[in-house]
Amino acid sequence: MSTTETAIASAEAHSAHNYHPLPVVVASAEGAWMTDVEGRRYLDMLAGYSALNFGHGNRRLIEAAKAQLDRVTLTSRAFHHDRFADFCTQLAELCGMEMVLPMNTGAEAVETAVKTARKWGYRVKGVPDGMAKIIVAANNFHGRTTTIISFSTDQEARADFGPYTPGFEIVPYGDLTALRAAMTDNTVAVLLEPIQGEAGVLVPPPGYLPRVRELTRERDVLFIADEIQSGLGRTGKTFACEHEGVVPDMYVLGKALGGGVVPVSAVVSSAAVLGVYRPGEHGSTFGGNPLACAVALEVIAMLRTGEFQQRATELGDHLHQELGLMVGGGAVETVRGRGLWAGVDIAPGHGTGREVSEKLMDRRVLVKDTHGSTIRIAPPLVISKEDLDWGLEQLREVLRG
Repeated sequence: MSTTETAIASAEAHSAHNYHPLPVVVASAEGAWMTDVEGRRYLDMLAGYSALNFGHGNRRLIEAAKAQLDRVTLTSRAFHHDRFADFCTQLAELCGMEMVLPMNTGAEAVETAVKTARKWGYRVKGVPDGMAKIIVAANNFHGRTTTIISFSTDQEARADFGPYTPGFEIVPYGDLTALRAAMTDNTVAVLLEPIQGEAGVLVPPPGYLPRVRELTRERDVLFIADEIQSGLGRTGKTFACEHEGVVPDMYVLGKALGGGVVPVSAVVSSAAVLGVYRPGEHGSTFGGNPLACAVALEVIAMLRTGEFQQRATELGDHLHQELGLMVGGGAVETVRGRGLWAGVDIAPGHGTGREVSEKLMDRRVLVKDTHGSTIRIAPPLVISKEDLDWGLEQLREVLRG
């Protein structure tokens, strides 16, 4: 067997089969390119589901991590450390908020947002104990913990993991009438992705997010924006909500906040919301650790320049223009997205999303399928226009079949 086949066979034998990765074994990476164990180079058009917005091996992030590794990596929150205050202050400022509650993974941040909304509902809004409700959207993807999959409509993620956590109401994404009808005096929050990533990069109807913002204010309900995939430059703005002039009550952040170097996530909100916590009510041993803060501080500094948002805008316009030309030719049914992020629906007869992804892999381009017929394109924001065009040409060749 080849080195690739040996590595995959060993992984299959000794790891749970909770993923179905493409049969490539990456050994190194730089910028928008990855190299496998056989020495073959691949253009990364997925960027770790937006965790690698700034590219593989970004020197600023690697140097920040190296410098911190020589100092201190973990104290737990039992003690203060000298990177924590700057991280919280600067992330709050980037978000236009007041307080930060750091965690590690995106799912942990969503769980934190759920707990925060419930506690706020009981202590501030006055909802009777145990009666808090959170409204979510169908086809959402917020993570895979037991509570989060309790309000998923994806049976693949949900089946066989019950009993499920109560307290959630699911409405169609983009349907303001259904959202309004679902609200009661016990509703404490509306939790939405400004763009649904796992569902196929679904952009809500124009005006939907502003009307959600108005409705939540009217009903004294928190608007929680899960910007784990859509945030931190991916769509051409620091946050996808900005495209509609919306400021939520709470941002849920992750993925790119750690620059693809370490897992970093956070809930960012006002003092009135995050101020409901008292010592001992929530926490994480690794949340807000010195290494995470050092890397995230460099991410924040990079975002402050606006360079990456601008690249996502310019290259994103080009991406969508080129993908739009593929629609109507018989192979591509629909293209959706914003910035350097797109969902491409493959027409029946031209292969499933998985099959197209495998054919692209054979042409040294890596993407990922979702929901059967859709592929997602989300390269690192540092990708060159020439490399992006080359990747798109490989997609055209695959679809020509």
